[in-house]
Parts: sequence; structure tokens; C-alpha cells
Amino acid sequence: MSAVHLVDTSQPNIAVIGAGITGVTTAYSLARRGCRVSLFDRHPYPAMETSFANGGQLSASNAEVWNSWATVFKGLRWMFQPGAPLLLNPTPSWHKISWMAEFIAAIPRHEQNTITTARLAIEARGHLRRMAEEAGIDFDCEERGILHVYATRAEFEDAGRTSALLAKGGLERRAVTREEMRAIEPALQGDFHGGWYTPSDFTGDIHKFTTGLAAACARLGVVMRMSTEVLGADAGEAGVLIRHRAGEVLADGRAQPAEQSRFDKVIVCSGVMSRDLARGLGDRMNVYPVKGYSITVNLPTPADQQAAPWTSLLDDSAKIVTSRLGADRFRVAGTAEFNGINRDIRAERIAPLVAWCRRHFPQMSTRQVVPWAGLRPMMPDMMPRVTRGRNARVFYNTGHGHLGWTLSAATADAVAALATALPNAA
Repeated sequence: MSAVHLVDTSQPNIAVIGAGITGVTTAYSLARRGCRVSLFDRHPYPAMETSFANGGQLSASNAEVWNSWATVFKGLRWMFQPGAPLLLNPTPSWHKISWMAEFIAAIPRHEQNTITTARLAIEARGHLRRMAEEAGIDFDCEERGILHVYATRAEFEDAGRTSALLAKGGLERRAVTREEMRAIEPALQGDFHGGWYTPSDFTGDIHKFTTGLAAACARLGVVMRMSTEVLGADAGEAGVLIRHRAGEVLADGRAQPAEQSRFDKVIVCSGVMSRDLARGLGDRMNVYPVKGYSITVNLPTPADQQAAPWTSLLDDSAKIVTSRLGADRFRVAGTAEFNGINRDIRAERIAPLVAWCRRHFPQMSTRQVVPWAGLRPMMPDMMPRVTRGRNARVFYNTGHGHLGWTLSAATADAVAALATALPNAA
């Protein structure tokens, strides 16, 4: 029989499932509100999946949702090009088909959802800076803005229409000429028509931030249940029962026995695994794993460091973003791959990132390149889910897609407020 651990019920006792950026910011926000929190993750350390090596941008300027017919047509055109920025595995599955159908159904809400996302991204900045200051986290933050670059007049003018939407969400950014682009980032080479610059955007190392905030959570009394796989959860009137198992195997090679722990509430922050957990709790959370790739270019010499850019970039046609992470690292990320739960690092998807570096920063050596792939948890309408489940003890903070780093501090504050609201105020 599974062991049941009884907990102190004198204050709210909440389980947070998932120790990526959304789970750790959620645990921190709850702990700051005086809750007793247990943070579960199957890895031995926080931030070991999608929060490990993303593009680094905290980018309200990248808040435009992808729901458009242009995205659909590009996906179809690129389907059989292994190095394309957007790659769709044509093998059908019910999950993929239902997600794509809902993606298309959300196209009429493109403008509304883009404006809402921009507002949320701007709000998140203040929460993230506050967390970093409170916890004393050094995460290689660079407040140099983000420069979007465009090769053609058509792309530049289309970005102007996006800028008008972002302005409705409260974001200020300005058009810049080729000469102004060179002044903003002298290291960038290439033939560009123009760009759009957002001075208020910034960058940082998501892994360093998340692990630093996780350490702050532990100091606040959060129980860190690392190397603990959550097998499922059952929510009833009396509480939430979490079924879990320690990740380490026994001496004879067998898996650890399953255990159960009871909590007052649970918040699911499990990224691409949120869909399965939600189904077990009686909810539908149609998260799809959209794979993204990155490379970290090590800059061991002064010449490499001088040749690499400090201003964060977004090349719209290549769907590539960059961030400078301290003096000796340069992060380049991009692509979107619809291929289910698949974490393989494919050479043909890494090659375009390296080629882009060599084209635009030819004096920067790419001898030392570390590749990575992670699964972005995306909802069909590209909007994160910060909500209560069917059971009043169940909450979700998931589905942030490519903007988890940008939005997480705000959605964590929102879900913590929701989970701790008095019943008559919920």
C-alpha cells in the first residue's frame, strides 16, 4: 500500500508540478504570500527542459501571436524542407489535427490576442525585476533593447502593421534605418532594408534566473521535491492527492515504489506534460509540444567577444533570435517544429543557426558551438492558460509557448493570487 504523508493544515498547502520558469516563479509567488509550497519535478535540478537554453529574450516586441493564414501557408510550403524555419511533420495524429483546427479557428482573434499578450509582457517586466532584486539573482541581464531586422521593404512594412498592434498594447518601438541599425549594433553585417527597435525589451539567461529563484524558494521554505516523477493527481472535496515516485532506482534495479501526498490545492505548471495531467484531473488543456532549437556560441578569445553583438536581435525572415549572455557566450535560437514529444537534436535544424552566425558575424568563430533542443508548450490560440480547473482545488499556469520567459513572472503572480483568493472573492 502507498504511504500517505500528512501535512500541516494550519496554512494553505499547495503542490506546484513542474520546476521550469513558470513553476518556479509560481512557487516563489505563493511562498511570498505565506503559503506552504511543495515543488515537484522529475529532474534532479530545476530548469532542465524548456527553461534550459532558450533564446534569452524578454520580448514584448515579439508578442504577436502566430495565428494567421500567412503562417499556415508558410507551414505548408516549408513542410518538406528540413532546414525551414517552420517544419510540420505530416504524419497525422488526433492531437496534432485537433490543435491545428483550433489554431485556424483562432485566426479571427489575432489582433485581440496580440494586444493582450503585449500588455501581459509589459506587466511581467516589473514582476521579474522585483523577483531578481529580492532574490539577488545575477542572470546576465542586458538592458540594451531588441532590434528586429528586415531584409525587404515588404517585410519592413508588414512589421509596421504589427507595431501598430503592439502600440495598442502599450509598447513603444520605433522604425530605424540601415544607418541607425549599424549604430545600435555595429557588429551586425548583412544587407537589410531597415528595422524596428524596442529600447524597453531586454535579455537574460533563463536557466541562471530559474535556478537562482529556485534557491530563493528553498530559503523561503518551499519543499523542493526534485527527482520526483508525478504519476497523476486526484482532486476531491477534501483535497488533492498527488501520486509520485522518486526517480532513483533501487540497488536491484527496480523503480522506487509509488507514494501519495495530500495537499489543499495543486497548480499544474508542467509545460508539455500539462495535457496528460489535466486529463487525469478532468480538464482539457490542449498543449502541443513545438520544438525549438538553440546554439550557444562560446567566445573564448577577445577577438570573438568583440565580433559578437551585444544588442539582442530578431531576424524575422529566418525566425532567429539572439542574446548576449555575459562576455563569453552568444545564444542563437529559432525554428518551430511540430513533431510530437521528440527531443532529438537534428543536425539539419542546427546547421541554419550556425550558418546565420557565419553570414552576419563572419569574424566570430563558431568552433565552439553547443546545440540544444526544447519543447515549447503551446496552446492553439498562443495564449497561456492561467485558470482554475473544474475542481476548485486545481489551477493551471501553462501553455506559454515561445514566450514563457517573457510572460512567466506575470502569470505566476496572477495564478498565485487566484489560488489564494478567499472563496467569496474567487
